Amino acid sequence: MLWPGTVIGLGAGFAIANIPGALLGALLGQAADRRLQLHSWTELFDRLRGKPQLRDDQVLFVLLGRLAKCDGRVVESHIQQAREEMRSLRLNEAQCRSAIAAFNRGKDGRDRLQHHLQRLGQQPNSAEGVLRACWRMAWADGSVSREERQLVVQWGKWLGWTSVQVQGLSSDYEPLRKPLANSGGAYQEAMRLLGVTATTEAAQVKRAYRRLLSRHHPDKLAGTGATPLQVREATERTRELHSAYALIRERRDFR
Repeated sequence: MLWPGTVIGLGAGFAIANIPGALLGALLGQAADRRLQLHSWTELFDRLRGKPQLRDDQVLFVLLGRLAKCDGRVVESHIQQAREEMRSLRLNEAQCRSAIAAFNRGKDGRDRLQHHLQRLGQQPNSAEGVLRACWRMAWADGSVSREERQLVVQWGKWLGWTSVQVQGLSSDYEPLRKPLANSGGAYQEAMRLLGVTATTEAAQVKRAYRRLLSRHHPDKLAGTGATPLQVREATERTRELHSAYALIRERRDFR
């Protein structure tokens, strides 16, 4: 693919000095493309309009913002999940501001992300971390839409993963598909898991859920030397918490 600067340099060089000028212009244009990280005409037009360049360290939160907005509106659980990602990455105050700006930028869905993700795909561990964060955001509201799933699968392909591999990660964050018949027993068990009662205010239920999720999430075990059994147990516990919170939220009709 010919990048914008390369095409412009080639055309200008040919106009000035025919074929030798075209070759020199193409080389200079290619160098400009690389220096300015221009991969498409859209990026060039955005730059000319004064839109800030998307940095690689902002890509994750742009992806999360796009997922959050995918179904039309961002809900509180999406915002809380973004904050949880910032905490897990141990971002400082300035980095948090940058992440929030990137999250808001992602909501308009206009950034071209393919080349950023293809570069990131050369770092397997980073690529997996991005995909896991995307699934966490997609499941933050308790369900994943077809559009959200398509986005994550497409991003995974740009990262060098197959569709099967990408979707295989989703199950780590999917709430248990137990029959949550609104029986009193299931509801009581859900409250017990979260440590709340039938009179606990919705905001307190949410805080209890987020606190337990942060404590038991399998990602907390990364780099700790945890055994596969411990990871599976943490994953199962996380699913139970997702399921319990979904039932309480459904029964009490709050977001």
